[in-house]
Amino acid sequence: AMGGDHAPEMVIGGLALAAERHPAARFLLIGDEQRLAPMLWRQKRAAAHCTVRHAPEAIPGDLKPTAALRLRGASMRVAIDSVAAGESAGVVSAGNTGALLALAKIVLKTLPGIDRPAMAGISPSARGDLVMLDLGANVACDARNLVEFAVMGDVFARTVLGLPAPTIGLLNVGAEEMKGDERVRQAADVLRESYLAAQFHGFVEGHDIAAGTTDVIVTDGFTGNVALKTGEGALKLISSLLRQVFASSLAARLGYLLARAGLDRLREWLDPRRYNGAVMLGLNGVVVKSHGGADAYGFAHAIDVGMDMVVHHFNERMRE
Repeated sequence: AMGGDHAPEMVIGGLALAAERHPAARFLLIGDEQRLAPMLWRQKRAAAHCTVRHAPEAIPGDLKPTAALRLRGASMRVAIDSVAAGESAGVVSAGNTGALLALAKIVLKTLPGIDRPAMAGISPSARGDLVMLDLGANVACDARNLVEFAVMGDVFARTVLGLPAPTIGLLNVGAEEMKGDERVRQAADVLRESYLAAQFHGFVEGHDIAAGTTDVIVTDGFTGNVALKTGEGALKLISSLLRQVFASSLAARLGYLLARAGLDRLREWLDPRRYNGAVMLGLNGVVVKSHGGADAYGFAHAIDVGMDMVVHHFNERMRE
């Protein structure tokens, strides 16, 4: 409950929305009980669907992961411990990303056969939603990691996007087979000989992300995070330029009124809150990272992603 720029108010607001969407769900809300109690009194729907567990500490956003590991009474640690104990099916947090990943790896550990967990998220494209991973959990990766990311991305796309046979692309500096460094070429060779061969598209480039050339984009965490932030910046720039254009003259304002219905649909389609909730794949438990600046609507979407992972038995399918 205590993670994020606008916590705990936005967490409880998101919980109220999630309770409406998932009436059978029950939530364990972990944080400072004295702060949470009056907010829950005002949010009756959220209060009816959750149990509060007091945690005296909260992990600051700028705390180093190594220091966070020592705070056993922090709300994030208590939440992850509840997943490890089988008390909760998963955890959703808008808190410190590095601390969440470090605690999840130490407490939950990785699934058998997985070397490193990867952070996966959903993005819009010209052909519909796609999955991209890794988004920053692993700055440096070898060929084995990239192959594992492809396997996890395949299961994630099947589970969350409902695709029966998602296509997979390796992000590279060119589409030709000789392009890229040795690790990327080795990963491609392995995938061409694997059970994913029929779904493996080959190499894709940066422009293929927005084009939706493949349903799953696989890359290392450094490149993936740069691509993610570049896309977010481009959307903000387009939004800002559109506002300037439609405010530039009387004719432009009239044009906005005529195009308003279509622009509202575009705004809804590209709303980053609809894509909030990056999943840390490969762990013995569902761990969802909400954007730290999310509002209640965005946090509710992160809860939706976690619910999809649990309801559709993502980890069981990963083990298979």
